[in-house]
Amino acid sequence: MGHLDVIRRSLHIFDKVYVGVTLNPDKTTLFSFEERKQFFIDELDGVENLEIVSFENRLLVEFAADLGVNVIVRGVRAVSDFEYEFKMTLMNRQLDDNIETVFLMPSEQYSFLSSSLVKEVASLGGDVSRLVSVKVAEALARRFSKSS
Repeated sequence: MGHLDVIRRSLHIFDKVYVGVTLNPDKTTLFSFEERKQFFIDELDGVENLEIVSFENRLLVEFAADLGVNVIVRGVRAVSDFEYEFKMTLMNRQLDDNIETVFLMPSEQYSFLSSSLVKEVASLGGDVSRLVSVKVAEALARRFSKSS
């Protein structure tokens, strides 16, 4: 829900928003690239001025430039997020100083959320229905029912 919150906030600021779905080699994902993209499509289908796009094995600034985008929006929950995002922003600026990064904080009810926390709660049978979309909650239930 934190990602959706930041996307919806972005739609109030920008004329067009692209949601970039990618693979992060530093993260262990529970769902495939295609499944994650479909979750966004299911939740945001029909939203005007929004396009869900995917990319792999490319720098984000190169991808943004190819789309004609000059602003990257990143969600920041805590100081620990900011430190990582600050370094990433400075590197992106070195790679393409025509692209700016804007940080948005999620609503308070989502500020503690992380995918690893949600996965842990779901894997132990906890209720995550207020933390993720209906489709994601259903997929988590199916995934963890298979692994037990």
